[in-house]
Amino acid sequence: MALNFNQYATEGHTFLKDYTKQMDMGKDTDKAGRVLTSILHALREIIPVAESLQFIAQLPMFLKGVYVTGWSLKQEKPKIKNMPEFLDLVRQFDGPAAVNDFEYSDEVAEEYVNTTFIYLRKYVSQGEMADIRDSLPKNLKGMIFNNLIF
Repeated sequence: MALNFNQYATEGHTFLKDYTKQMDMGKDTDKAGRVLTSILHALREIIPVAESLQFIAQLPMFLKGVYVTGWSLKQEKPKIKNMPEFLDLVRQFDGPAAVNDFEYSDEVAEEYVNTTFIYLRKYVSQGEMADIRDSLPKNLKGMIFNNLIF
């Protein structure tokens, strides 16, 4: 398999433009990239490693890179039990930019999470999304919607 980094870069730019539009962020691809990265990094912290590997197997190369950047496997997962705790974790991964990126609003942050998982269905099968949903704590299952078909 030949690696075509120019193709991955082009696909990544196209994805980010479309994702930014879906997130209703105008042309602020930097913000969209930070939000996407922080959501994916928070997800990988709370789902089992085996589930993460199955998830990224379906992602295009450029999203695989986003998902695994800075990843270190930990024996103990954080105890995230509900959406406010998950949003706090997302903001931690966004760092200082979180104050502006999520507009000081849990409602905005939760909408970004929901839209991101709906958007990722373009790449990830319904079965895999169901597996991720099943691995989440009871009060977080709602962020992965069932039976969405594109």
